[in-house]
Amino acid sequence: MRIQAPSARPVGVLIASEQEWTSRSLASILAPQGYLVLKAYTRGQTLTHIRRSPPDAIIIDEQLPDGSGHDLCRDLYDQDMISPSTPVFLVVPRAPTRRDRLAALRAGAWACLGESLDAEELVAMLGVFVPAKLDADTARTTGLVDEMTGVYNARGLTRRAEELAAYAARCRTGLGCVLFAPDTEAGAAPLALVRRIAAALRSGTRHSDAVGRVAESAFAVVAVHADAGQARRLAERLATAILAEPVGGIIPALPPFRLRAGCHGVTDFHLASIDSAELMLRATAALQKARTDQPDAWLQEYH
Repeated sequence: MRIQAPSARPVGVLIASEQEWTSRSLASILAPQGYLVLKAYTRGQTLTHIRRSPPDAIIIDEQLPDGSGHDLCRDLYDQDMISPSTPVFLVVPRAPTRRDRLAALRAGAWACLGESLDAEELVAMLGVFVPAKLDADTARTTGLVDEMTGVYNARGLTRRAEELAAYAARCRTGLGCVLFAPDTEAGAAPLALVRRIAAALRSGTRHSDAVGRVAESAFAVVAVHADAGQARRLAERLATAILAEPVGGIIPALPPFRLRAGCHGVTDFHLASIDSAELMLRATAALQKARTDQPDAWLQEYH
């Protein structure tokens, strides 16, 4: 399957490796699939490439002559050099262990690859991740994505929720919505906290779910195949991810906060007497109840 960006430009994959043979081997795999293969041999060259023209995917060796691949992964995201939707792969010179995979994920890589590379697996992963990245790029350029967090803005989420609602009605399946918002003593949540919540929601949801920033510090998740009980369990699971202590990288100090959430779900959206907008309004009402009527209960369902 040949992948092409909506603008008809070739899809660029940057390979950062000191080993020329590694770059040549990857190029021989990716070029026939329609990818434009770019090469960098040091950390410095990699950063120069990315500043000049951000690629659509990046493959980085664990160790470069002038720095660690793990550190480079962290810097790319921490310094906003690439979009949150850009897939980054870390390559280790061995069969990856569980420790290797965890270290790669904590550095921000989407996957840890080992040598010898499985060409079919790499092409398959790019075939999944790159179209999602290109779709996110399109959403950004059409004003549907929140630039600070990389998730949908309110307009983008509304549009995506309508698409999911149409799918749920057509397939006679469930549709659920969960809203999250942090309460802090200072009132407005700092940007670091907002980004932390967004990152937890992005990593903790399925590709089919829609995540959006619907207010300054409020986020919504719309999920297909989610009835009321599943929406509640989704809220509980994502709350655990949000409240978990981040691992790896420089963790900014955050003020104490209490997470609040509201949720609502229907079993068969085809039979529901509501649309996607009403679904989100009901979850919003449940969130307000969690914040005001019953301050000791962090999660409320709409009734």
